[in-house]
Amino acid sequence: MTAPSKKTRSKMMGPGDQKIEYRRVGNSGLKVSVPILGTMGFGNKLWQPWCVDEEASLKVLKAAYDLGINTWDTANTYSNGESERIIGKAIKEFKIPRDKLVIMTKCYCAVGDEPGMQSYMMPELKFRKDYVNRLGLSRKAIFSEVNASLERLGLEYIDLLQIHRCDPETTPEETMEALHDLVKSGKCVVSFPLLPASPKSLMLGNRIRYIGASSMWTWQFCLYQQAAERNNWTKFISMQNQYSLIYREEERDMIPYCRATGVGIIPWAPLARGHLTRLSAAEIDSERSNMEKKYQGEAFFAVGSSEVDKSTISRIKEVADRKGWTMAEVALAWILGKDTAPIVGISKVERVADTAGLKGKSLSENEVEFLEELYIPRKISGHI
Repeated sequence: MTAPSKKTRSKMMGPGDQKIEYRRVGNSGLKVSVPILGTMGFGNKLWQPWCVDEEASLKVLKAAYDLGINTWDTANTYSNGESERIIGKAIKEFKIPRDKLVIMTKCYCAVGDEPGMQSYMMPELKFRKDYVNRLGLSRKAIFSEVNASLERLGLEYIDLLQIHRCDPETTPEETMEALHDLVKSGKCVVSFPLLPASPKSLMLGNRIRYIGASSMWTWQFCLYQQAAERNNWTKFISMQNQYSLIYREEERDMIPYCRATGVGIIPWAPLARGHLTRLSAAEIDSERSNMEKKYQGEAFFAVGSSEVDKSTISRIKEVADRKGWTMAEVALAWILGKDTAPIVGISKVERVADTAGLKGKSLSENEVEFLEELYIPRKISGHI
């Protein structure tokens, strides 16, 4: 077959296809857009004051898809299911063919019954009768949460299901077998012969294409992978972890392990929650920055506030000015050079195009060394 000419290929491609790069996730065959659109901020201000509502979220999703950002990351717990519901509405409202999207979601945290519940900050939920089996990574919790996510999304399957954290109360074997069954079992018919008035069968399984994990200790991730390998079950293809120019603790163990075993890296907070996009992030008066100032004593929210961090941010600005780029482009070019597919949260339509123009942007070895030079080890955050 003769390959189409450059002119013909240009006509065949949409406006976003020429700007967006698509990368394989680890050794899998799954390809995701660079960047991946993060949707933690889509939903309800009662959950987090910096979230944007449905109308604004739909505009961002449409703009992202039109520009070629076809991979969207969410979680069951984001705005207690509202983020997933909005994604489902966007797919339906904009008539986006399912096979043109890669949808990533997560399970582990509970979905609160009240809009403002922040279940990930409420460890006591595991003792409450209404939540005892709705969180964690037991077989029951995983199956229930996957079904609920699919209903909110209005989809028949999820491309990449990620466990949001490690569940120390459930064995790796139980978790990995449940995930394997969702990927491999196909359509499983469960009959209810004693309940003639109810549906006679329930279609389960065949709803997950790939599985991945998110922030945890490397040894915990190893236990999950080893459990799968011992039993010939499906293994994780990805690790979604905190990684940026001012948080590089994952370079100690997790990233080398993933590289050695063919697991793809999908960094969250590659811009350190906006700190790498401006010189004076501390002076910005926004709902999110005000929340960070309140909790700055905690390791996670301290990222971006130290003098070393500020000096690194100044170097990002220096490189950006020299290259005629934005600071965000420099920070993202650095992380793209680490063979990753970063997740970038976008809450305004006008920022979609800026984030989409990363293809072809790279840093020299000297620029990388200049940006990395000041880093010093810091306290682990993001999953403890």
